Amino acid sequence: MEAVTLQPAGMAADLSIWGLAMQADFVVKLVMLALLLASFWCWAIIFQKMKQIRKLRAQASEFEDSFWSGGSLEELYERIGTTPDHPLAMLFAVAMREWTLATTRGIPIPDGQAHFGLQGRIDRVMTVALQREMEVLEQRLGFLATVGSTAPFLGLFGTVWGIMNSFQSIAMTKNTSLAVVAPGIAEALLATALGLVAAIPAVVAYNKLSGDLNRYAGRLETFAGEFSALLSRQMAERGL
Repeated sequence: MEAVTLQPAGMAADLSIWGLAMQADFVVKLVMLALLLASFWCWAIIFQKMKQIRKLRAQASEFEDSFWSGGSLEELYERIGTTPDHPLAMLFAVAMREWTLATTRGIPIPDGQAHFGLQGRIDRVMTVALQREMEVLEQRLGFLATVGSTAPFLGLFGTVWGIMNSFQSIAMTKNTSLAVVAPGIAEALLATALGLVAAIPAVVAYNKLSGDLNRYAGRLETFAGEFSALLSRQMAERGL
């Protein structure tokens, strides 16, 4: 274990954050660097997810306005295509693709089971599409949770390591003056501070983004249920 060099009693120590970081032990420096990189990556994820969720909400509202405008579902399907760029339209597209296959190509279904067979297929494809879309949206949220739970302990490890080095240096110099001890202790405590700086935003953002995505998933499920009921009525009207 590399000992921390303590400042002589008559020499003023650099107690600025940069100074403390540069004077820290090599292991403590690695801990600080890891925490800073994790914090920067967390903020990148936070800004990207916030922007993505805001865009998804706007796209969902625009699509719902078109869907409930009373126009033809077939025309809306032709307009958005088979691979739309947001989950709500994707649910509509996969359901309409199944509906189109059944109504235009005449997929054979046993007598007396047509309604239930087609309805079941539509419900299944929308469920699968919803799960797949939510898996994509939830990517990288796990990193926020990991940083939020581990960063304080990583910072604490750096602090313990730095304090152990400080005590070793104190034992060698046999000088317990506060002016001599303070810089080494401050260097070690900086690691804990950086751990909290990384963890607190990660935890808050994870809870906020998870809640937003859960509400968005509920919006998708509500639309899927309403659209399934609408198609069910059309099946009944057409005698499918």
